[in-house]
Amino acid sequence: MSASFQLPAALHDSLSALLGSAGFLTAESDMAAALTDWRSLFHGRAAAVLRPADTEECAKAVALCAQHGVPVVPQGGNTSMVGGATPDESGRAVVILTCRMRQVSEVDYADLTMTVGAGVTLKAAQDAAAAAGLFLPLSISSEGSAEIGGVIATNAGGNNTVRYGNAREMVLGLEAVLPDGRVLNLMRRLRKDNTGYALKHLLIGSEGTLALITRAILQLQPKPARVEVALCAVADAVSALQLFARFRRADPSSIQAFEFMSGQSMALVNALIDGAALPLSEPAPAYVLVELASPRSDESLRTLIEETLGEAVEAGLVSDAVLAESEAQRQGLWKLREEHAEAQKRAGASVKNDVSVPLSAIPALIEEATKACEALIPGIRVAPFGHIGDGNIHFNLVQPARGMDPGEFLARSHDIMDTVAGIVKRLDGSFSAEHGVGQLKTYLMPSWRGGAELDMMRRIKNAIDPECLFNPGKILPTE
Repeated sequence: MSASFQLPAALHDSLSALLGSAGFLTAESDMAAALTDWRSLFHGRAAAVLRPADTEECAKAVALCAQHGVPVVPQGGNTSMVGGATPDESGRAVVILTCRMRQVSEVDYADLTMTVGAGVTLKAAQDAAAAAGLFLPLSISSEGSAEIGGVIATNAGGNNTVRYGNAREMVLGLEAVLPDGRVLNLMRRLRKDNTGYALKHLLIGSEGTLALITRAILQLQPKPARVEVALCAVADAVSALQLFARFRRADPSSIQAFEFMSGQSMALVNALIDGAALPLSEPAPAYVLVELASPRSDESLRTLIEETLGEAVEAGLVSDAVLAESEAQRQGLWKLREEHAEAQKRAGASVKNDVSVPLSAIPALIEEATKACEALIPGIRVAPFGHIGDGNIHFNLVQPARGMDPGEFLARSHDIMDTVAGIVKRLDGSFSAEHGVGQLKTYLMPSWRGGAELDMMRRIKNAIDPECLFNPGKILPTE
């Protein structure tokens, strides 16, 4: 894959001098990994890939690109599910990677905060917090690769949203480079700062279309003294929601995660992921993974989960359950949940619907969308899973095991997405819960966010990035 656009000589030389050989990449082999998304759905081209070492280098590089009218595509760990960090095929853009901005510069015990560079992986940030005896509660399946800048730019959600909220709720301060190269410094560790527009919240979830995040101050939590995890076999989403209601009545503050997995999706994990083993007597139609956490180290949390599950078994909501007896077993149970996306990738082509509906509408979503998709494509494998505690279901569809090749299945992507989206819209939901819009779902924006809402988004984009140089083609549909 070769670039179809050459940087102006003056820009090429300036970027090369600024960033050096480690930060200025133009060879095809060096750029390749940054030009394809994780799902291999989008393949772009770029004039160069830039890897600035810090905010100053990043700002200078962006300013140079702005002067020459060269588009910029910010990219973190390249784990986007919607092509949000992949350049288009024109080859005119440069991709700016944040992977060298990996400083964890401060952990503050009084404020319960940590200051990190945009290139720090979420897992590294979690580990740094844990080493200080604290807890960063944001957790997603791609945390080993996803970088903090991208996590914030997409307002990532994940497993612990039910208790701690999305990334937005964990960001106190931000630093970012604007499309003209200026640095916007919002690095304030304040819980109360009522001084005009909340600009950091404008950047969180903007998917790199308004600014390139370079540093952040993250809100931490005290490390839980006790964690209990159970995997439960249930009949369906109705039973799962009733089980969630029981735990909320017992102690809502203890629920750290409440995850739903369909039988079909779990079967793919067990078949295709090494080391995955279902620790129940037999497969079930659906599963719930519940995690409770407490600052108390006594046995009260264990008693709570055992009593609540015992009552649920007696009521017929749970047919079987296993509780983790060690950290290794806890990790094993979570592996069964975290590997669903990878298992579906190995099973063949898949169409991913990251949707949210009110909690009460989840059973209707799963039932109606399953029937509609099975009618649309006979043999399609319906494999929903996700964060049932906050209404976010990944209603994913995998190509039939036989009779349809990946390309043929992916050619029906819009048909499938529109079928699911129609049901989600009728249930007052959203077509993107936590993955963002990227370039995959821009076509849905006019019908879902049209009128004054979409117009305001365009006005904001035009005010901050009038030349449309930052991550063009993402979020906003082409006019």
